[in-house]
Amino acid sequence: MSKISETDILLNADGSVYHLNLLPKHISETVIAVGDPSRVSMVSQFFDDIEFEINNREFITHVGKFKGKKITVISTGIGTDNVEIFFSELDALVNIDLKTREPKPDKKKLKIIRIGTSGALQEDIALGSYLVSDYAVGLDNLMNFYDLPMTEEEAGIGKDLQKKTGLPFMPYVVRGSESLREQIGFDLVKGNTVTTPGFYAPQGRTLRAKTRFSNLLDDLNTFNKGDFRLTNFEMETSCYYAMARLLGHEALSVNAILANRIKKEFAKDHHRIVENLIEIILNRI
Repeated sequence: MSKISETDILLNADGSVYHLNLLPKHISETVIAVGDPSRVSMVSQFFDDIEFEINNREFITHVGKFKGKKITVISTGIGTDNVEIFFSELDALVNIDLKTREPKPDKKKLKIIRIGTSGALQEDIALGSYLVSDYAVGLDNLMNFYDLPMTEEEAGIGKDLQKKTGLPFMPYVVRGSESLREQIGFDLVKGNTVTTPGFYAPQGRTLRAKTRFSNLLDDLNTFNKGDFRLTNFEMETSCYYAMARLLGHEALSVNAILANRIKKEFAKDHHRIVENLIEIILNRI
């Protein structure tokens, strides 16, 4: 196996990976990922104890035990570009020998669970409900730089959605971990999540800047392919599912629905809603 160069995998003076500032010993079999750095402590407040914590930029990590099981929780910040850094360095910590800079012959499979927030694209999805993402649909361009395999069904959804919306590119579509969905999200709302590269125009919002796709929100709301419909959107899930497929990990995204874009409603008690979701997931890991 070829040695990975110092500019392809950057390490700090203590041997930790460059952005996360973590060493292999800090990574548990199950990793919880959150976008908002302040949400890390919302997770770790339920731990029996916190063994380790560190922060660098938007990447904050707490390592501890919940009911005796080691859990690592890491914040990524917003967007698929941040998630790519998080996912790549997380995989490097368990599947690359950081001293020899060579991939390990036996690969480790992590379980990565995203706890996020999202806006509903369908009128029947209630505020305060919890949605587990079956498929992720990427409107970002990140996977144009990777050789992502898609099934015929996934590619068909992407092509039909491009035709429906008039986007100048084909969205990528990836299914998440079925085993984690059965374990964590068996009684939650099951949906298909759109990941956008921005919060305003890419999610159909108009402020002062002129937008290009004025019917985007309606196009996403009314898109159907058989029983497949789009249920919600946010800014990270597609990268979790795509990178998990590329690197051989299990990934699941679970969202607290804090807004309904069709009904123009927003949840006022969002802190409680998210905290309840965290407890549910921790007790199912």
